[in-house]
Amino acid sequence: MNIYSKKQVWKVALSILAILISVASLFITNRLVKELKHEERKKIEIWAQATKKLANANIEDVGDFSLALKVVSENTNIPVILVDECDSILETRHLSFYSSSDSLVLSNYQKIIYKSKLIPKDSVTIHKAKKLMNRYRGFLRNTLSKMRESDDKPIEINLIKGKQWIYYKDSKLLNNLRYYPIYQLIFITVFVFIGYMFFSSARKSEQNQVWAGMAKETAHQIATPLSSLMAWLELIKDGKNEDMVFEMQKDLNRLETIADRFSKIGSKPKLQSHNVILLVEKSVKYLKSRLSQNTEFIIDNNTNKLYADVNKTLLEWVIENICKNAVDAMQGKGKIKISFLNNPYEIQIIIKDTGKGINKVLMNDIFKPGVTTKKRGWGLGLSLSKRIIEDYHKGKIFIKESSAREGTSFVISLPKKSQATVS
Repeated sequence: MNIYSKKQVWKVALSILAILISVASLFITNRLVKELKHEERKKIEIWAQATKKLANANIEDVGDFSLALKVVSENTNIPVILVDECDSILETRHLSFYSSSDSLVLSNYQKIIYKSKLIPKDSVTIHKAKKLMNRYRGFLRNTLSKMRESDDKPIEINLIKGKQWIYYKDSKLLNNLRYYPIYQLIFITVFVFIGYMFFSSARKSEQNQVWAGMAKETAHQIATPLSSLMAWLELIKDGKNEDMVFEMQKDLNRLETIADRFSKIGSKPKLQSHNVILLVEKSVKYLKSRLSQNTEFIIDNNTNKLYADVNKTLLEWVIENICKNAVDAMQGKGKIKISFLNNPYEIQIIIKDTGKGINKVLMNDIFKPGVTTKKRGWGLGLSLSKRIIEDYHKGKIFIKESSAREGTSFVISLPKKSQATVS
């Protein structure tokens, strides 16, 4: 139907839109990262110039070093390590290593050293502090090695007494900005998924209510003429018109079956053990007398007994729905082959026709209400069949294959009944 064709178009359009938004987000963020990285490089270069000025200054030098001191002190976010020609670490800035408890240990250690007295009760603190300092030195060396391996070139400072180098890495702000699109996409995906699940659940609940209401209303509408026919049947019996009575009786039985089928939709039907093969044969026998003579039915079974817990009325309805669709697909001329598979835990009923197949666009939606390949039709037969098999019988119904040359194969899978008696 058009509504499902448009649905596919909308899916593609929304997918393309999502991809474009993602690409645009990544592009903009990547551009901002490059600009911020360039700005951080400039800050480190200025920091290097200020460090050089302060390092080259002598005690006798007279001048205003407040700007240089301010530049050095205001680097509040870029991790920096300053090393000399002997590869000794002279200074570090903004390297996260210490926890709050570590800082407390070092603070106590500094107080003890400042007092220049080794108090016995503080020997544990001193031991912890020294151990922590050794760990910190290892941390600095490891961080320096990673900085050297990165693409950020160190900044060289030429001093009077030698050379120094400044190594640095990206700030936390820059790292967070780099991964921001990923966080954004994850958040959007989770939000869309939750929204989809919520609306899908609400829609399914609404559809179930519609199906139940439709089924009960149909049963109610059929019941009225059914009662009238039964009354007329009694009158005709008195006139001894036996042939007419016999045909009307068959149609009357059919109406009772239809009413019984629809009345079971919307409420949990009672399941009983039945020989599935006999039920299929009964459905085929009824269809043969009412369909085109150019339609050939072939039942291929290796055994006469396959039992499952089913609702007889509803399973026959499913078989009839699929076979009638097959006849329509073959335009009344062709073969319908029904075979069975006896698996360890399930029984499979395979219904294959020689029709024109199902359009690939509709394959994923063929069991949804309103989907049909016919010019005239409500598209309810397969949807009802899926509900009957999966919701009521805890089985499965699916299309095994479909093509214009080979036709279509439907598979009905039912949980197997290992030991049963015919009811």
